Formats: sequence, structure tokens, C-alpha cells
Amino acid sequence: MNKSRVEEHKAFLSWLIDTIEEKQIELLLVSGDIFDTGTPPNYALELYYNFLKQLSSKKSLKTTIITAGNHDSVSTLKAPKQLLEALNVHVVVNGDEEENIIIPIKDDDETKAIVCAVPFLRDSVIRQSLGGETVSDKEKLANDGIKSYYENAYKKAKELNLNVPIIAMGHLTTVGSRTSESERNIYIGGTLDIGGDYLGSLFDYVALGHLHINQTVGSDHVRYSGSPIPLSFSESKNTQKVNLVTIDNSVEVEELEIPLKRKLQVIKGNLGTIKDELKKVEDKTTWIEVHIKDDNPMFANTQIREEATKLDLIILAVKIAKSEKQIRAKELKAISLDELSVNDVFEKRLEQENIEDKEFKEQLTLSFSQVVNKLHESEEQI
Repeated sequence: MNKSRVEEHKAFLSWLIDTIEEKQIELLLVSGDIFDTGTPPNYALELYYNFLKQLSSKKSLKTTIITAGNHDSVSTLKAPKQLLEALNVHVVVNGDEEENIIIPIKDDDETKAIVCAVPFLRDSVIRQSLGGETVSDKEKLANDGIKSYYENAYKKAKELNLNVPIIAMGHLTTVGSRTSESERNIYIGGTLDIGGDYLGSLFDYVALGHLHINQTVGSDHVRYSGSPIPLSFSESKNTQKVNLVTIDNSVEVEELEIPLKRKLQVIKGNLGTIKDELKKVEDKTTWIEVHIKDDNPMFANTQIREEATKLDLIILAVKIAKSEKQIRAKELKAISLDELSVNDVFEKRLEQENIEDKEFKEQLTLSFSQVVNKLHESEEQI
């Protein structure tokens, strides 16, 4: 919405540096999506490198491990990889045969733990793409490939040392986890039958990325940290956290709440309700999204924006409640594109063809999904 988040990111990184020093953290794990785009702006790259430089001055911190997520450009993260190793920062981008994902964590010469640093696993790493497969075939291959990958990583870690904790990292959606509107499916079909109980049965702790909500999955030692700032208005009521993990004879996890630099707020209702709620907003730096459910939404929109100006408030978006949108779309015999995903548009176009061959229709849908995924991967690597 043309608003910079740079101050929020600066505040988080500053807080994290202070927390690492205060809590005497020995190992920092970041499980993917360092950036929100494959082509991060210069200010974001500068923040990233300055943060890593500051980490090197923290005496307690033995190792930092960063893995690539589905949003990250492999080439962007990989470029300074060897240089960062001099700062004891390990970056894992592909997880292919050329990369070592098994990283011992040492204190002097003693191995204290082993990390299986698994990044977002792209199709080329976990399965062979074969023509003529259905969506369900693709999903099964993805499931089997990811499970096999983790099992092999666990075996390699055990071969190094049988008596230390083994920690896994990952960037995927697990069964039973909670998502928000900001995330998109990252595998064809979107469904992975991989639960936290499966990963938890192998590893002493599992640090997961991709989902924006801090949560446990299946087991108390299988966790998503979530995003450090709310990334959409759908996350406005979330509490952002990092997980402080202590592994000794047992695993203890403390959720540390990240101070909120800027509040996001959603206000819903008719004209009168929304104007009343606007008057209750005390923090003038709050970014607001309004959802109107009113008999005359266009008039209400004008009144609400005028009221916000008087109150010196920042409204980033005013949306007509879905029921109102649908009524207007029906009147105009049109569909609002902002209510449809790319796949929804393709499916509606396919319906117009009246294709009777279900197998052929399914193959067209699969091919389209593959093209979309390839396009996303290409954008991330540019």
C-alpha cells in the first residue's frame, strides 16, 4: 500500500540484538523468508548485512544459521555465503547435493548439538517431474520426497554424533498448522501430509518457517516462530514472538514477545459504528483498514475518510464488505478480480469451454499450476 516498513524492521533487529546479548544466546536460527521478494530493495540488504555484522560482536553467539524460504532469491542469499562463513554465519539456499546441510554447533572443540539446516525444498531437489501425473500424484511425490529428505538428514546427523541433540529447520506448511491471508501455497496442490508429530519423532527440536503465526504443531518441540512484524491486516490481532529454546536434558521453550513498533487495526461496521471507533484510536501512527457494511457504502467511504482527516488518522484502505461487493457485482453481471486468485480466474475461464473430458481438464489445471509455480520461482531468482 505504498508504505515503508523500514522503521519496524529496524526496531525488531535492534531488539533482537539486545535480546541475544541479554539472554546470552549461543545459536540463532532463521528458517527462511529473509526477504519478502526475490529482488529486495537496497535498504533491506543494508539492514540485513549490518545486522549480521552486529551479531559477530556478541561473544555468547557461537553460530548463526540462515536458510532460504520460498520468497527468497537463491542467488541473492548465496552471493556472500563464503564471506559470511568468516563471521560464523552459515547460509543454506538449495539443500541440494552440493550443499552441506549438517552443521555441528561447537563450543571450543566440543560438539554441543547438530543442526539439519533444511531450506525451502524446491521441486528439483525433492522429486523428478514426470509428464502425465495428476495433482494427487504430484502431492504424493512431494510428501514422500520431503519425508525422505528429512530422514536422510537425520541419519547423517546421527552418524556424526549419537549423543547430542539434533535440531531440524524447515520451510513448509504442516498439517494442523494455522495460516493467515499473507501466505500462499508453495507446492502444487497446496497440500502436504506432513505433521509436526512426524518431524517431532525424529528431532529434539524443529524450527519452522513460512507461516506467520507463532505456534506449536503436534508436539511442543515443533514450532513456527512466525513473522517479526504483522505483514497484513489479517494479522493485526497476532502477537509477534521469537522462540527462546533451552536444550539440556530436556527441551524448554519460552516465547518472547516482540515489542510492536506500529499497530495495524481493522475497523468494521456501518458509517456510525466506524466513525465512533475512529474516535477511540489513541495512537495516531496506527495504520487502519476499514470494512464498510452500509446501505450506501460509497457515501460512507467519503464520510469516513473526511472523519479520519479531521482526527489526523491514517487509513490505508477502505473495503466494502463482501456481501455488498457481491450485490454490486451481481447488479453489473461482473466479478471483482480482487476477490479471485490466479487459479480461480483460470478455473472460471476453463468453465466457459464446457470440457467434458475430466482427465484432460485436470491435466490442463495441473499444467497451469506448474506454469504459475515456475513463474514464481523465476521472479524469486531474478
